[in-house]
Amino acid sequence: MKKKKKRIRKLKESTYPIQLNREDYFKCPIWFADEPKFVNNLNKASDKYIDIARKNLQSDIDKRNKLNKTKGDLGSVYHSNTLIGDLDFLDLQNYIGATSHNLLIEMGFDISNYQLFTTEMWVQEFANNGGGHHTLHTHWNGHISGFYFLKASDKTSMPLFEDPRAGNLMNLLPEADKTKVTYASTQVHYKVKPGRMMFFPSYMPHQYVVDMGVEPFRFIHWNCQAIPKGVLNVIQEK
Repeated sequence: MKKKKKRIRKLKESTYPIQLNREDYFKCPIWFADEPKFVNNLNKASDKYIDIARKNLQSDIDKRNKLNKTKGDLGSVYHSNTLIGDLDFLDLQNYIGATSHNLLIEMGFDISNYQLFTTEMWVQEFANNGGGHHTLHTHWNGHISGFYFLKASDKTSMPLFEDPRAGNLMNLLPEADKTKVTYASTQVHYKVKPGRMMFFPSYMPHQYVVDMGVEPFRFIHWNCQAIPKGVLNVIQEK
């Protein structure tokens, strides 16, 4: 007897005249605005930090070049120590704190029993010879993170954000058109310029694409954390 072949029924596109309503949930916000008023002063204030970072990294660069018989600072990223407490950056820090506070409320959080602190803030500059980049990462133990660009253009590196939903990433279908931002998109990038400021939840995975070293690329990065007031009261009592 011949075995009957099982037929797989091909699903057809829906032809039913149904009007479907759509609602979007679990959104991941990214805010940006152009605030050039800080650029000139903060570039001057940042110079000394970048100079120190360059000096601190120079011995490693020299060793690498000697070992590989190369020249220049290809691939380096000059990362400052903390800017918190420096009065030259106080206006920016106050701006960041007030804005982050408002954004958490806009997102729907009740932070009446929390106090928001800028826990980290630093400036960094990518290599003159190109190759500077950041691999994909998030910022742990924080709530709002952000960037302020001091030196940037359409020829420099730029931030790239990735979908934070692990469940979505593990079951993706191919995108129909990667040039469009759709529900199928897993990445979104932003072109930057001096004075552009960005805020985003600290859980958002982000990276910086490889810089080609054509023009200078410098920006300030920060993290903000909401700490329960009860914890602060206990600390103050001690």
